Amino acid sequence: MSSSITVQSDQVLERVLSIEIVRVTERAAVSAARLRGHGRDKASDQAAVDAMRRELNKLPIDGTVVIGEGEIDEAPMLFIGEKVGNKHGARVDIAVDPLEGTVLCAKNMPGAIATIAMADAGTLLHAPDCYMEKIAIGPGYPKGTIDLDAPADENIMNLAKAKGVKPSEITAILLDRPRHTHAIELIRKTGAAVSLISDGDVAGVIHCAEPKTGIDIYLGIGGAPEGVLAAAALRCIGGQMQCRLVIDSEELRERTKKMGIKDPKKKYEIEDMVRGDCLFAATGVTTGAMLNGVKFSKNLIETETVVMRSVTGTVRRIVAEHRQLDKFHLD
Repeated sequence: MSSSITVQSDQVLERVLSIEIVRVTERAAVSAARLRGHGRDKASDQAAVDAMRRELNKLPIDGTVVIGEGEIDEAPMLFIGEKVGNKHGARVDIAVDPLEGTVLCAKNMPGAIATIAMADAGTLLHAPDCYMEKIAIGPGYPKGTIDLDAPADENIMNLAKAKGVKPSEITAILLDRPRHTHAIELIRKTGAAVSLISDGDVAGVIHCAEPKTGIDIYLGIGGAPEGVLAAAALRCIGGQMQCRLVIDSEELRERTKKMGIKDPKKKYEIEDMVRGDCLFAATGVTTGAMLNGVKFSKNLIETETVVMRSVTGTVRRIVAEHRQLDKFHLD
């Protein structure tokens, strides 16, 4: 791809949307999928990181990783502050989770994905690799239907009222963690159902905006990087989301200050985490509710990717057949 083309941001994002960003998550997913079921979560994560970095560095962008897998001293992961791209393009912020669901991949369980978000420089929330409180629902509800500071049962009742159904017809999705025991009890007391996931809260949030999943609301505490990635997806397809960083140590307070976060207790909405035009892409590693996993055969590799763009509201599902297998042997 020539680097002499005009590099206005919207044009670059449109070009990336068309094919290049797909290659980034495809390569990461294929590399991780080669280690499915091997019980090597760190190795599969590293394989995805290495493949994603290679593909990012081919793109016509001047990119900075603002949501990654740690700080600069944790390289060779894709770390916060890392520069990527061939520098012959627009300046962009990048959020990555090269393998969301490392344990899912290691155990060959459903729902592992490779994912990335990209936006104009300065428009993605710069957040540390810490925990984040989250609540999210899909599109079509009045603003204020959910509130991060309200009890879980109150949010269920308000959502049921807004949807025009009984609470028993609502399904909430949460990470299966001891910290969510009380929230789960409150949800079930309303009559609502609970769907528990072991990992993968980017996909968990997105499920709220996809009617076919049967999921109505996401609640709980997960990773901040995953929160920003999920916000990017909802900015493209619609929905409501509120988040707050969990800053529970002096070291984290100092890191957030360095990142320009003045109020560590701020309640973020989607527009606070992702401003302006953005792209989101995810490729399945193992088959889940959102995407099919990578399929290997003798002369073919098949992948499924979802690509979204906020400014157009476009969602593309790309099922690809890769026949030049020598290119993937480099992963």
